[in-house]
Amino acid sequence: MVIACSGGPDSLALAGTSSWVAERQQWKPIGVVIDHQLQAGSAQVAATAADQCRLLGIAEVLTIPVEVGATGGPEAAARDARRAVFDEVAGRYHAAAVLLGHTQDDQAETVLLGLARGSGARSLSAMAPVSGLLRRPFLQIPRTVVHQGYHEMCDPLGISAWSDPHNLDPAYTRSRLRAGMEQLQQLLGAALPGNLARTSRLLRDDADALDGWAAAATAELVAFEQDRSSASLADLQELPRAVRTRVLITMCRHVGCQELAFDHVQSMERLISTWHGQGPVNLPVGVTAQVQYARLFIWSDGRS
Repeated sequence: MVIACSGGPDSLALAGTSSWVAERQQWKPIGVVIDHQLQAGSAQVAATAADQCRLLGIAEVLTIPVEVGATGGPEAAARDARRAVFDEVAGRYHAAAVLLGHTQDDQAETVLLGLARGSGARSLSAMAPVSGLLRRPFLQIPRTVVHQGYHEMCDPLGISAWSDPHNLDPAYTRSRLRAGMEQLQQLLGAALPGNLARTSRLLRDDADALDGWAAAATAELVAFEQDRSSASLADLQELPRAVRTRVLITMCRHVGCQELAFDHVQSMERLISTWHGQGPVNLPVGVTAQVQYARLFIWSDGRS
């Protein structure tokens, strides 16, 4: 079992709780502290967090520096770097799970960020409690409760959590949102984080059901070839829009078009729902969608 720890109160609470459970369940916990090397003194912060994990009962703790890229912005790039480390360590130790310390408040913030971007149900379902090897045992627990547990475990040991200055840096979207959450709770009620987290769970059920329906429809209706996919226009018209757009996205991904904007999907959808002989739709990386002979064809010119 791999336990991610940054040295913050959430992850120290996770480390202490996981150590307690591991001892009683005879699991072997492996602590992982990642040094993102984005701030002065980050190596010392990581070393301190590793020592704190050992004080909490995790005998083996790895401190791993990473190079954070720029793809998708700083927050996404740092997340990708962490995931790569978790995958590598989990594989090396044949771990059954990687535990992360996200709380109900983190989930609520993720839902609000999705709303601000105009995202759909899958994005608004936010973080999954279980995703592959990743486990988030605190995801339905308020941050205040997790922090109470941190104090109960860490204060007697003289352990003080690290306060990441990035959490207060307005350059980061999530930091700005976190700073404004208290005001939102004053306007909309103290139950806001819990309500948003509940919304994510409901939307996850909906998104899972629609994805399953779309996968079955794709298997039944879509013909896949090496550089193109196609389906009967009449068959696609019979599908609900929410299912149909998922099928279209799968057809595009088959020919190498992985990133589609909302307008791209809507343009393809209009080829089906409001077909009146319109011309082709040009998509990223040289992909084209067009109706010919009562079928929708999506093909690539090879630029992907």
